[in-house]
Amino acid sequence: MHTSIDPFTLGFWKEGRTHERRSGLRGTVPGFGEVVLTAPLPLKHTPGSLVSEVRGPSIPTAVFETRGIHTDATDLPTLNGSTLRVGDAMVYLRRNRFGLTHRARALRFRYGGDHYLLRAVNRKRFVLVRRADDEDPGVTLTAKLSGFGGGRRLAVRTSGRAVAADISLVVLFAGIDRAPLTRSGAVRAALGRSARLFAESQA
Repeated sequence: MHTSIDPFTLGFWKEGRTHERRSGLRGTVPGFGEVVLTAPLPLKHTPGSLVSEVRGPSIPTAVFETRGIHTDATDLPTLNGSTLRVGDAMVYLRRNRFGLTHRARALRFRYGGDHYLLRAVNRKRFVLVRRADDEDPGVTLTAKLSGFGGGRRLAVRTSGRAVAADISLVVLFAGIDRAPLTRSGAVRAALGRSARLFAESQA
């Protein structure tokens, strides 16, 4: 069902201790009820990988997983070595790592017959677009992260009529490392991972 929704905001949450600790964002989305992002899931339950997950009673569960040695040097799943599942479907992701503009570097994928594009505006803001087709004018969801620590928030504005999968995806992408979607972010992320891996190897 396509729904016009008002802007919504999700707030930070945290529970548990040490290896069972969970945290992320949660709140109520008009027309879709409660939505909970866990980013990442406790490492105890996902050995060898980093996983972020979105759940809600009225949206499909969406899971973003990254595997590889680079997961030791980051706190969130990255676009490298990643897989995306929405409901029971595995979603193929593609992007141009050498693109010169934010749009050229955007993440592109297809789910449920719809074509999507995720592009960065800057480090804190990103845009998810479900492209128009012969039956649907599409939708644009603009998301902005703000705050630090327990004050973190995600604000989302929607232009067009959203479906449940749109909500799952825009919230999920707040729980991954989107740095590679910009050239400067990709460089900073690579240098940061290298420095962190080197420091851990010397410990």
